[in-house]
Amino acid sequence: MEFKKCERCGCFFVSQDNVCYNCITKDRAEINMLKNYFDINPNIEANSLNALSIQTGISEKNLNRYIQDKNSDISDLVNNHLNM
Repeated sequence: MEFKKCERCGCFFVSQDNVCYNCITKDRAEINMLKNYFDINPNIEANSLNALSIQTGISEKNLNRYIQDKNSDISDLVNNHLNM
């Protein structure tokens, strides 16, 4: 385990994750919200992360983190709906 700075809130914590315990719950909620958004709107295409952020209420910073996480299936899901 390492002493790290949370990528979401900036607090320091000890874990193998990139976000603290409190933010893991928030990330999971946002990821579920994003999946539900795409389930409800399967043909939606966003022109940018900013547009997707506005449509979902999830910050661009967090959307970028989810996209860059190669261990997550959310990366492919978002990329499939981005029209850039």
